[in-house]
Amino acid sequence: MIDKRKTWHETHKESLTRGQRAADVMRNGMGSWPFVGDFIGFMIVWAAVNSWALANNAWDPYPYILLNLFLSMLAGLQGAILLIAAKRQDAIAAAMAQHDRDTNVKSKEEIDLLMAINSQQLEILRELRALAGAGNVRIDAGAGA
Repeated sequence: MIDKRKTWHETHKESLTRGQRAADVMRNGMGSWPFVGDFIGFMIVWAAVNSWALANNAWDPYPYILLNLFLSMLAGLQGAILLIAAKRQDAIAAAMAQHDRDTNVKSKEEIDLLMAINSQQLEILRELRALAGAGNVRIDAGAGA
């Protein structure tokens, strides 16, 4: 039978709001090489169209005031989006750290239990050796068949 337990990451992704998902998508998009390439391409096309293609009838002639306005608005939005995404990354890191801590605490408890069992087994072996020594009976760990 297949174990269908969800990982921490799957559970976390399902708990995200629409805004948090949108911030992640935009952060991943804006922080990529395709975005940088497309952005540079757009700037070149804008400048070419307004400087040469529409030389006398350009909607935004040099020094590209409208383009500067758009770039300023984009920079303001990118700053806010990146801050939202950074805040979310901090929350994710904190949740993962707590999850790791909980896992470590549980592992320590299990290791302590195994160490206690191991100590009991060693004590039983010592007692058996003491009894075997008193009765001149030899007990070998490797003697089986």
